Amino acid sequence: MATRTDAPTRREQILKEAARLFAERGFHGVGVDEIGAAVGISGPGLYRHFAGKDAMLAELLVGISGQLLTGGRRRAAEAEGDPEALLDSLIEGHIDFALDDRPLITLHDRELDRLRDSDRKLVRQLQRQYVELWVEVVRNVYPGLDEPAARSAVHSVFGLLNSTPHLGRPGALPGRAGTAALLHRMARGAFGAAEA
Repeated sequence: MATRTDAPTRREQILKEAARLFAERGFHGVGVDEIGAAVGISGPGLYRHFAGKDAMLAELLVGISGQLLTGGRRRAAEAEGDPEALLDSLIEGHIDFALDDRPLITLHDRELDRLRDSDRKLVRQLQRQYVELWVEVVRNVYPGLDEPAARSAVHSVFGLLNSTPHLGRPGALPGRAGTAALLHRMARGAFGAAEA
């Protein structure tokens, strides 16, 4: 979801490889030595950047929840009061996340319960705020939806968009642009169907 073009920091490299390895083999199936080897440092060298695997997992899951919310708020500010444009922009942003950060979706599904209570609560709080941002926009675009229906529709669309880890390997998809366009049409179709 990041739009930076400069090289990732060592910390970002570690997080990316940790996310990939945790998603592939599970949190307990990966050791710090393997994460270190993936970024070219010793396992113990990771402790200069993180207190341990638990800290990496927390930063990954809290971090992506915060990034989605911040990105959604930024998109809302940029939309200048145009609800249609804002909904399309929110969908595009979430599709970018779903296609570019697939390991984080897998991690969230499998490993959220491994977080400390305080980190898990923070993830849930950030996610609720992100959902509510969408609910407001969806109700502006589809006024026939009451609040509970809009919230259900938003969660359903998230389920659709967050299904990308189950679509097969990245090379098996019909190309990034084609997949993004398909997901966008399906998301808008789902909201339209919910109102009908």
